[in-house]
Amino acid sequence: MKRWIKNILITGFWGLMVLTWIVIGLFYYQGSQPASNDNLSKVFEIQPGMPLKQIAQELSRQGLILSPSAFQAIAFIQNKQKQIMVGEYSLSPSMLPSEILTRITSGKTVLHPVTIPEGYRLTEIAALLQAEGLADPESFLHHTRDKSLIQSLGISAENLEGYLFPETYHFNKHSPELKIVQKMVATFKEQILTPPLLKSAEESSLSWHEIITLASLIEKETGLNSERKIISSVFHNRLRKNMRLQTDPTVIYAIEKFDGNIRKRDLRIDSPYNTYRYKGLPPGPIANPGLKSIVAAMSPIESDHLYFVSRKDGSHHFSSTLIEHNQAVQKYQLKKVRTRR
Repeated sequence: MKRWIKNILITGFWGLMVLTWIVIGLFYYQGSQPASNDNLSKVFEIQPGMPLKQIAQELSRQGLILSPSAFQAIAFIQNKQKQIMVGEYSLSPSMLPSEILTRITSGKTVLHPVTIPEGYRLTEIAALLQAEGLADPESFLHHTRDKSLIQSLGISAENLEGYLFPETYHFNKHSPELKIVQKMVATFKEQILTPPLLKSAEESSLSWHEIITLASLIEKETGLNSERKIISSVFHNRLRKNMRLQTDPTVIYAIEKFDGNIRKRDLRIDSPYNTYRYKGLPPGPIANPGLKSIVAAMSPIESDHLYFVSRKDGSHHFSSTLIEHNQAVQKYQLKKVRTRR
């Protein structure tokens, strides 16, 4: 009887050993083989707070690994179960589970390009980032107005309007809004605070903040590179003569909800940004200017121009006297209005 029990125990032991090796072998196979030979990459997103088990199950559901359990075992064996990082990753079924684990713990996420056009305001940048799924607009704008952050960035301004450099950036969908703002300011410094421009700024009669403010006016007034320094000369001449700048973009900036039309009553808005009412530059930039407008603000051409008017084709007519300016207004603005009636 005892021998029979002993034989059962021995048989059970070896059966258990065989089963264990089968399970280990299966785990090894599933953990050392790709899900398939398909090389087509797909974007796999790891959301904040996703546990390892859920990540493994989702990888399996999307056909990227053979076994969620084997994948979890690999993560524990490599002690990487807590190193998985939030974000989007480019993965394919042909990758080994260990390669997938390495990828999602590397932080090398999928980056999305976003181009910030020259002349965009803070609110427009926020809306663009929201449309691209890259940032919460309220959080983004909060950081651009955070005085402690602005001070830490070395910017002497009330907000970061004018200091977010227009450029093509690459962000992942989980980049903190703070990091996005810091990157844009860092790019501004890299592009603008160069030895040649620093020298030009020292030779200018304007402070850096005034230069960026003037550059934003130039940026909003023209899209033609050939006109930037001419328009700069108009503004410099008017400032020198203590004349009001009288530029429409500053009025538009002062209007809380601009509908696309400037009316006579708008020119009387009591705002320090209304250059029809107040002399000198507005208190800060009205947009984020590009490099060429900033250079133009520091280096205007020499001219005696005091006025300019749109030719309605993207270019402007420049005048040195009010009589000549009124004639240009008649020619390029009022005459065309009457023609359309």
